[in-house]
Amino acid sequence: MLAFNHSASNWPTFSLLGLPGLEAAHIWISIPFCLLYTLALAGNALLLILVRAEQNLHAPQFYFLAVLALTDLGLLLSTLPSVLAIFWFDVRRIGLDACLSQMFFIHTLSSVESGVLVAMAFDRLVAVCAPLNYTRILTRHTVAWLSGAALIRGATLLAPLPFVLRAFPFCGATGLSHSYCYYPDVLNLACGDVTISSAYGLGFVLCTFAADAVFILASYVKILGTLLKLGPPGRTWKALHTCACHLCTVCVFYLPLLSLAVLHRYTHHTSPVLYSTMSDAYLLVTPLLNPLVYSLKSQQIQAALRKRFGVQRVVAGE
Repeated sequence: MLAFNHSASNWPTFSLLGLPGLEAAHIWISIPFCLLYTLALAGNALLLILVRAEQNLHAPQFYFLAVLALTDLGLLLSTLPSVLAIFWFDVRRIGLDACLSQMFFIHTLSSVESGVLVAMAFDRLVAVCAPLNYTRILTRHTVAWLSGAALIRGATLLAPLPFVLRAFPFCGATGLSHSYCYYPDVLNLACGDVTISSAYGLGFVLCTFAADAVFILASYVKILGTLLKLGPPGRTWKALHTCACHLCTVCVFYLPLLSLAVLHRYTHHTSPVLYSTMSDAYLLVTPLLNPLVYSLKSQQIQAALRKRFGVQRVVAGE
């Protein structure tokens, strides 16, 4: 079997995948993809502008939203070049260095987003269950510390992965299952024993994303329990609706991410369409939904939009 070594003159290259079976329609499929990317980029950029410009949005809840928006922008920009290259120009080849760089940023920013979602759940938990201590616990220093911890956690734990992949030779098959480089996907193409590397990657997913999802779920269960005990019926219904929207967005992020991590390691005959759908869900749909679900349901965000742009109220506030 042909294997690529890592000499400077013979770096391995990989072939990215668009939407399998629909290659002839890629130029048309690119239209809704571009529209979704544009909306997601504009929504998150607008949120950053509002939080920076509006004094009444200088609060922990909105600082976390700004960090989430910045992370989503990073994720979108990490995948946008390879996605558009496939759909517009049918350029599928990507070199090892570019692939490893893209992989590192995608996984690191995904980990940061997960950490920020945990911080936002903690923010809401303190606001509902310990409102008298909110300003003492959630200070600017706390926001900066939690955001920095999310970044350091992701970057530190994921830094070894590109070097691990560089240590392996790659065999003849170079076709990936996504329109971007994904660690388990690239690892499946490596020759040699990848058991330890695969176990490290799966352990990282379980100890970060899975643990974060459990904490978020437990936080919202506690919030809902508190609201049902103390809140008046009308306010409780609004809070239940808001929590349900938040949890749906969290599920859109975590379920495809965790499912992909398992499928790439333990199944070998999964439909490529399923891979593409799940990867697009957590890397495109989530950044598109976050500004809507977390921001437009906030009365303060709506007031800032009306003040800056004359935008009318879209949905009922919290």
